[in-house]
Amino acid sequence: MDTTPSSALPAAAPAVKAEAIGVDGLGCHSGREQMQAAAEAAGKSEVLEQYRKDYPLPEGAGPHDQPQSMCPAFGSLRVGLRMRRTMTILSGSACCVYGLTFTSHFYGARRSVGYVPFNSETLVTGKLFEDIREAVYRSADPALYDAIVITNLCVPTASGVPLQLLPKEINGVRIIGIDVPGFGVPTHAEAKDVLAGAMLKYARHEAEHGPVAQPRGGVSEKPTITLLGEMFPADPVGIGMMLEPMGLAAGPVVPTREWRELYAALDCAAVAAIHPFYTASVREFEAAGRAIVPSAPVGHDGTEAWLQAIGAAASVAQKDIDAAKNRWLPAIRGALARLPIKGRITVSGYEGSELLVARLLVESGAQVHYVGSACPATPWSAPDREWLEARGVHVQYRASLEQDIAAVREFRPDLAIGTTPVVQAAKQATIPSLYFTNLISARPLMGVAGAGSLAQVINAAIANKARFDAMREFFGDVGEGDQAGVWEDRPVPRPEFRAETRRQVIKVQKRLQAERMI
Repeated sequence: MDTTPSSALPAAAPAVKAEAIGVDGLGCHSGREQMQAAAEAAGKSEVLEQYRKDYPLPEGAGPHDQPQSMCPAFGSLRVGLRMRRTMTILSGSACCVYGLTFTSHFYGARRSVGYVPFNSETLVTGKLFEDIREAVYRSADPALYDAIVITNLCVPTASGVPLQLLPKEINGVRIIGIDVPGFGVPTHAEAKDVLAGAMLKYARHEAEHGPVAQPRGGVSEKPTITLLGEMFPADPVGIGMMLEPMGLAAGPVVPTREWRELYAALDCAAVAAIHPFYTASVREFEAAGRAIVPSAPVGHDGTEAWLQAIGAAASVAQKDIDAAKNRWLPAIRGALARLPIKGRITVSGYEGSELLVARLLVESGAQVHYVGSACPATPWSAPDREWLEARGVHVQYRASLEQDIAAVREFRPDLAIGTTPVVQAAKQATIPSLYFTNLISARPLMGVAGAGSLAQVINAAIANKARFDAMREFFGDVGEGDQAGVWEDRPVPRPEFRAETRRQVIKVQKRLQAERMI
């Protein structure tokens, strides 16, 4: 560990203006508008404006029009924790850091997370920035790390803690400072893009200024297609097999697992935007002169269109594109026919691959009425949206929990695929349901492997309808309405209490109405 004395560190950052964060300070309880105003007053207006462009909310969205997601910072934290030789440091409220580290270890991070604590005094005086800077200097050991990622959560961002003043490199270790506030980045999926884009930008500038390290496995002899978006480990292998007849190879998956893979990702023939919400990452690829191909090779129609688009972007001869199609499309069609899915299904989630899953379900024979995604509409999801809408599927971007549950109630599907609260609501209505993240997105979706991957789990879940009906009949209305909660004895209805409360509410409403008339 580097134990550089404080005297050797750069000059301290200016103190945060007290008026920028308000007399009483800010916390997670503060509203989005108040936090945004404080952050802009504290010098974060440029960052927040870029986030508004990259990750837009619907026009006129109110404080409760928030798409489903866990804390957004989990997305960027996950990206950093999955990279070799990369250290992650968080700056935020202790409760937030606890929740993020707990969740990261629940998902198998097996990596320590650094934390720089603060209080009101260190926040307002600028001492927090000095503490962050000292932590970064002491951690920048090139024998251990290629990069250190320091992340501002909500309160430090709203207070204007200036991570941009940190050095770009210490002892050969790259320093990446990002702001990932819940009031600026709507979902954890898009927070992955915040860090991936920042790393790509840094790596692109390195590559432009001189030689860079080769990938661990060496440089591919064939032109490569970079795959943008996290996916099941078998999918890149399958994509590589589909690209082989065209003389192409699958390149790195972004977010990458190691810093040196970023150079290989930039050095590609084209970029496949498998997940369409990586706006900042796309900006860096376009700055490097790379073409972006939307959608993904899912199902028969999706694979055919994707192979054609990839071939065109990589200047592949049409005969070679046709060779790839002739090899793989019949196999995909056969897999879909052998493993059909029968039933009405609604799909919702916050991973960004919801439209791809819906396409695969439709081609497998399912009736999909609704697809809700927490992510926004982008040019790279347009082909999937158009294909689905042409088949009568309602596509809802920036879907809220209320919209997803309303779709389940309206369409009464045989199976609801969604987030935890959607699954809970569906099961309470005796509708079989599956959690999108763990049971759907954790399976191959691309090519031949993807064509048959969902049928078994989907059909098995739909077949459980009778079990839900039996449980409903057995338990009845236990635990619902006035009987919710834990009781030592059987709950006793008190209609007179309800009537008295209603009378008091009506009385108050009449008094307020009379006061407004004066």
